[in-house]
Order: sequence, then C-alpha cells, then structure tokens
Amino acid sequence: MSWDENMLKDNIIFNGMMSEEIDLALKELSSVKKTYTKDSIILRAGDITDSLGLVISGSVTIESNDAWGNRTILSNVAKGGFFAETYALFENEPLLVDVRANENCQILFFRVGSLKKLKSNMNLWSFKLISNLLMISANKNLHLSRRSFHTSPKTIRGRVMAYLNSVSLKKGSNEFDIPFDRQQLADYLNLERSALSKELGKMKKDGLIEVWKNHFKLMS
Repeated sequence: MSWDENMLKDNIIFNGMMSEEIDLALKELSSVKKTYTKDSIILRAGDITDSLGLVISGSVTIESNDAWGNRTILSNVAKGGFFAETYALFENEPLLVDVRANENCQILFFRVGSLKKLKSNMNLWSFKLISNLLMISANKNLHLSRRSFHTSPKTIRGRVMAYLNSVSLKKGSNEFDIPFDRQQLADYLNLERSALSKELGKMKKDGLIEVWKNHFKLMS
C-alpha cells in the first residue's frame, strides 16, 4: 500500500474492508488523484458528475455563489472528508454549489455512480461501500442541520455563540481553532464581515471570548 492507501483504509468509506477489497473498489470505480492550487474551482455549479471527491490533503469549501456575486459558505471539508457524493449517485443532476480549494490540496475521485452498473454482479466490497456511503450521507445531513441551527438566531451575537458553542462541544474543549478565516466565517453565518468583526470585538470586551485569527477561547 502507498501512503494515501493507508489513509484510505482508516477512512469511513472503506470501513470494514480488507486491503484487497479497497484496491478492487478503487480499480472498479476508476479512481484518479488530482492536485489543485488554493482558490481554484474543483467543481462548478451546473456541472454534472458521477464521481465522489475525497480530500486526501488540504481542504475545500462548499459554497453557493449567486448571479449577483453573493457568496454563502455551506461547509468546510477537511482531509478525509467528502463532497459531491449525492450528485455522483444521480444521473444528469447539475450541482447547485461550487467546490473550491481552500488551500493547496489533493483530491481522490472515484466514480460511485458506477455502482449502479454492478447490480447484476454485486460482491461483498460493493455492499460494504454502499453501506458506508449511507453513513456518509447521514453525517452530511447532520452537518446541514447544524448549519441551520447556527444561522437561525436573529442577532449576530446569537449566530456567533451558536457556532462557537457547537465547535466547543465537538472538540471537547473551550479553546480551539475553527476552519474558517474571518471572511469565510461571515459567509458561513450569512453576515457582513465588518458586522461580524465588530461583534467579535464586543464579545471580547464583554469577557465572553478571546480570539486570535481563527483561534478562539470561550470564557466562563
């Protein structure tokens, strides 16, 4: 196994699969590794894809960009995370989002849409992969539910506190880094950057947080 295949063995999509099964899956699903530089577009809204993307280094953002230049960041996908898995399983369904390289990154694409062609010749690795895809889809739905919770408060402070509290709970610590810079956090929370920065300053002054770039500490 190469280094990236060792990483794959521990990834959720290959959970419960032997090395030989992973190798066979990658071959059958025409896997290919591609490299992208920071800020480059990996997939664009309107594209059709039958391939799931697995981030094997770096990170990407999933974002909605409308015709008037407004951007909303829906999520950050770090190393080991996935994107386009739902679109890959539907034929001729155009993407409604852009996938952008958040930093220099490597992506492993494999054509999970090809699983539909294996119906008459399903084997054990196929069943395992489909089961794991179901778990990935469930996790993605959970993430979208979290974002809805983060953006539902009417006030800027309410949105910031909802987001930071959820990150704190997930990390199990009141001190942590977030995956967004200031503009990206504003886009994620559907806020103006200046308004967000102003509110963060007020929260720091009120003794609620300490913040340095993307590093936060929640004060009790």
